[in-house]
Amino acid sequence: MKHLTDLSYEEVVQSTDMTFSGWDFSYLGNTGRLQEFPLRWNYYNLVEQAISQSESMLDMGTGGGEFLSRLSRLPAHTCATEGYKPNVEVARRRLEPLGVRVSYIEKDEQIPFADEEFDLVVNRHESYCPKEVHRILKPGGLFITQQVGGTNDQELNEWLAAPNDEFAHWNLDYAVRELEPYFDIEGQDEEVTRSRFYDLGAVVYYLSVIPWQIPDFSVDRYDRQLRELHRTLEQQGYLDTSCHRFIIAARKKR
Repeated sequence: MKHLTDLSYEEVVQSTDMTFSGWDFSYLGNTGRLQEFPLRWNYYNLVEQAISQSESMLDMGTGGGEFLSRLSRLPAHTCATEGYKPNVEVARRRLEPLGVRVSYIEKDEQIPFADEEFDLVVNRHESYCPKEVHRILKPGGLFITQQVGGTNDQELNEWLAAPNDEFAHWNLDYAVRELEPYFDIEGQDEEVTRSRFYDLGAVVYYLSVIPWQIPDFSVDRYDRQLRELHRTLEQQGYLDTSCHRFIIAARKKR
């Protein structure tokens, strides 16, 4: 039986023809083909703790509703937003039976909820407008966000000679400065660990579903660099990239 690192370049590329729905990387994660090294904090546990003190909650950028559906309990009034249209129906099928309303949004500055509607707003790897989050939170309400930092996976850009500086500024300090006019910062942390790819197919699949990393990515366009990366993976067995994450807990000023 062939291992993925023993397949030809053409066979590896063909093996990535998989459907991606929701926001579920289990195709790579469950097989261990992509592994992220652990962070100092656990987003799930922080959200669970905050829910215990909340009667209403919004999950921003719910993807296919995967994270929200795994929580042990949800406040009576729980809503979710999603900005990637194909995910909206996936999320509704998963979350509406749990009593969660899912809304499609096109602009971070226009969230379809009332002023001071939520005790808790959570956001994992989704963009947001600080002023709008402030508007929909009740006085003293809590905003928890985990973000992907601007240096994340930059080694992939370097390998493929595809510079992307659009998000280079995005880090903990920058995000805190944006939030401080509206919130008191109760907690913050930032860490750069590693993500490890074990075969070229995992790299190709990953880049195909996160278009912001290399906006013009395609196998044909980056054929030469991908072939070279395939040879490196055959020899080394894996490729490490930077996994840049930061987290903020911010309390709306009363």
